[in-house]
Amino acid sequence: MDKSFPVTRTDAEWRQRLSPEQYAIMRRHGTEAPGSCALLFEKRPGTFHCAGCDTALFAGKVKFESGTGWPSFNDPLPGAVAVEVDRRYGMVRTEVHCATCGSHLGHVFEDGPPPTFLRYCINGIAMSFVPE
Repeated sequence: MDKSFPVTRTDAEWRQRLSPEQYAIMRRHGTEAPGSCALLFEKRPGTFHCAGCDTALFAGKVKFESGTGWPSFNDPLPGAVAVEVDRRYGMVRTEVHCATCGSHLGHVFEDGPPPTFLRYCINGIAMSFVPE
């Protein structure tokens, strides 16, 4: 990604701020194993934030159980995420990244529930949760 973001850090700063697994996912476009993150089971009212810069990404009320093994949401907070075409691994998907720091969060698919019919499939390790 060649775009500049409001929050920027050097590679060394990212490595210091993030765990090795977070770094692999958020800065190198990796994916956590399905079912591996506790945030998959988070059901309390609150807000999910970017683990890289603490930007609020999703309200807990838009989280739903998709059966995929990753936290799924049908609508991000306004201006919180950005998307771009991802052609890695021989597929064409829509990548979701934090609009503030550019960190890879996951992908969005058009098989979600109403009202948006979108499923933001997000790596749980790329987020933190702040309860209400």
